[in-house]
Parts: sequence; C-alpha cells; structure tokens
Amino acid sequence: MKFFIDTANLNEIKEAYDLGVLDGVTTNPSLMAKEGISGEENIKNHYKAICNIVDNNVSAEVIATDLEGMIREGEELAALDDKIVVKVPIIKDGIKAIKYFSDKGIRTNCTLIFSPGQAILAAKAGATYVSPFIGRLDDVSFNGLELIEQLVLIYQNYGFDTQILAASVRHSMHLIQCAEIGADVATCPLNVITGLLNHPLTDKGLAQFLADHKKSNG
Repeated sequence: MKFFIDTANLNEIKEAYDLGVLDGVTTNPSLMAKEGISGEENIKNHYKAICNIVDNNVSAEVIATDLEGMIREGEELAALDDKIVVKVPIIKDGIKAIKYFSDKGIRTNCTLIFSPGQAILAAKAGATYVSPFIGRLDDVSFNGLELIEQLVLIYQNYGFDTQILAASVRHSMHLIQCAEIGADVATCPLNVITGLLNHPLTDKGLAQFLADHKKSNG
C-alpha cells in the first residue's frame, strides 16, 4: 500500500519523507490556502518545492471546470515536473479531460469520488488514480469503507489499471481498514501516519526495558 500525505506544508512533507515511508503528496486549493499560498506563480513554485522533496506522485489540482480550461491548466502543471499528477474533478468535462490527458501520457487523479459509477467512468477514461472520499461519506451517514470494497471488486472484475486512492482518511484505523480492504493508496494528514507508531504496550515495554537497563548498570 502506498502512503501519500495530504498537505501543502513543506515541513510536514519533509518529516513524512524522512520517515522513509512516503510515496507521494496530494494537495488541493484549500490546503494551499491554509499555507497562505495564493497567486498562480506562487502556487506553481510551491508545487516545484514539493517535487524537490519527494520522489514521485505529487497531485496538483486544476481550478477550471470547463474542458478547455482543465486541459490548459493540466498541461501547465504537468510541465512543471515529471512527478506531477494532474488532479481533475469527477464532472463531465473532467472525464473528457482525463481521456485527453491519458492519451497524452499525462497521469491523472480523479477526485471527489463518492459512488461506484463515478469511479467506473474515471477508470474507463484512463485515470491513473481515483480518490474516493471516505471520511466525507461517513459524515453524511454512508459507510465510506464500503465504497472502497466495491471499487476493489469492480476493478478486479474488469482488470482496470486505475489505482484506488483512499482520501479523506481521518484516523489511523481508517488507514488500517483501507489496507485490509485492498486500497492501493491512502492519503492522509501526517498525524494519521505517525499514529501507526502508537501502542500502549510498546510504551510500557520500552519503559520497562529502560528501567531494567538502569538497574543493571548502576
């Protein structure tokens, strides 16, 4: 399973990369705004800075919602670095754009997936990744993990190459459950990844080892 970090914060990206487990980064306009990044050139430069930290898979989202605009923005983003994956919303023109990018050899991440039907369309258009938002489904009383299960089954049935990128992952159990179900990727905040380190018996055992070492060494 690949681990992506969902942030635009360079320090968090660097910390996750230094752990040795980071496979990529996802961002969106909201995350850019959270870091105070605005303006087309500043945003592009920030993407370049992210690409300088990680080895691959930096999802950069288009803002346009029309086909011509998405193609223009997507090509500009893809030209920044070979690590860029163009992030496109699941709308009619978005599917057309994904098909265009796929034919051009430009990788894509189809975002805001909330149903199997949307994910089927994205896969047939040639999306590299689809991003089902499991936490947001949970928020409206749907089981987001059930969507992941459906997508795993459907994609296996028909041999789609599109990878399932579980998004809106809220906590470490979400991450474990996505791994159990068979999601190809999970993107989440840094604290969700580092949360995998935590277990009270680990803390207790380490404290005991250190106490015993202190006793035996005076």
